[in-house]
Amino acid sequence: MMTWVTAALAQTPDYIIQLNDAPLKTLSELQAHPPAPAPNKAHSLPKTTAGHAPRAAKARIGLLLPTESRLLGEAATVVRSGFEAAAATDQSAEVMIVDASEHNVASRYRQAVAAGVTVMVGPLSRSSIAAVAPQVTVPTLALNSLDKDITPNAKLYSLSLTVEGEARQMARVMHADGRRAPLVILDDDALSRRLQQAFAEEWRALTGMVPASIVDTDRNPLEVLTAAAPADGVFLALEPLRAAQLKPQLATDQAVYATSQVNTREPDQRLAGIRFIDMPWFLMAQHPAVKRYPRPTQAMTLQTERLYALGIDAYRMAVQLARSRSSANLRLDGVTGDLRVGKNRVVERQLPVSIMGSGN
Repeated sequence: MMTWVTAALAQTPDYIIQLNDAPLKTLSELQAHPPAPAPNKAHSLPKTTAGHAPRAAKARIGLLLPTESRLLGEAATVVRSGFEAAAATDQSAEVMIVDASEHNVASRYRQAVAAGVTVMVGPLSRSSIAAVAPQVTVPTLALNSLDKDITPNAKLYSLSLTVEGEARQMARVMHADGRRAPLVILDDDALSRRLQQAFAEEWRALTGMVPASIVDTDRNPLEVLTAAAPADGVFLALEPLRAAQLKPQLATDQAVYATSQVNTREPDQRLAGIRFIDMPWFLMAQHPAVKRYPRPTQAMTLQTERLYALGIDAYRMAVQLARSRSSANLRLDGVTGDLRVGKNRVVERQLPVSIMGSGN
């Protein structure tokens, strides 16, 4: 459904876990009550008022999300919560909430544009983005990476939290630190392999060389340590528990790196000394661009809260798209990172670097 809400209206959502393309899990252990439908939903498209010119002072930004989806509804709701929190704080645009499933997302997009939307944020899933892409007629900020087979559109942008971007940045960090013989330690799951592949692609682009890598299993601990010995830097593409188990076994002077994957509410002390990257939302809470926006009122994991932060920056970037005649030099000091529009209108995120155990 679609509803015009003023920028001062923010709603209380339920929260979920989402790690990029990983399956969603409900945070039932953090919630005393089952999810409730979002309030103030209209049952029809908003109607324009005949004889009245649209407001010129504020842009109309549509938020196109599957808030009623069984699989993605909770993810959509938490993104919406961050989006509306930013709208209530900045009060620089009117927001149109557009609920859409994969079956009607294209028609919902067209109806929202006909109703006066000047910038669209969403959809959330890649399949919905593919369905909307041929319909794009206003600046549209998709909240996922774009499939390679989507026909380029000068008004279609992408803002996402995909792990590949973090792995590529960590390759650049290690190279800037003077590392020339890195080793990637991964396990045999899909997320770990995505990190390893993205790191390897970026390292090859930087140096022309393919970095060494090894799969860590319970059966080859000595093999992993032997491979790590000659490396001048180790990139752990591992989940936090396994990273914490492995870190103390490496040489004490071994330079160890990781992505935000190792950052948790209560980091394991064995991870101390690891250089990692994460959102300013977590690492720079007192930065003016971060503390301006309210924290969620409900308990959640860091992975869930990343979606809330994504919603904040999605709103802020949409406002900039509405105001800017050209996105070529569009930048945002965002809560999810230093954002800039790069190649093919993909919003690139540069994250701050921190050292585990230094006040995190």
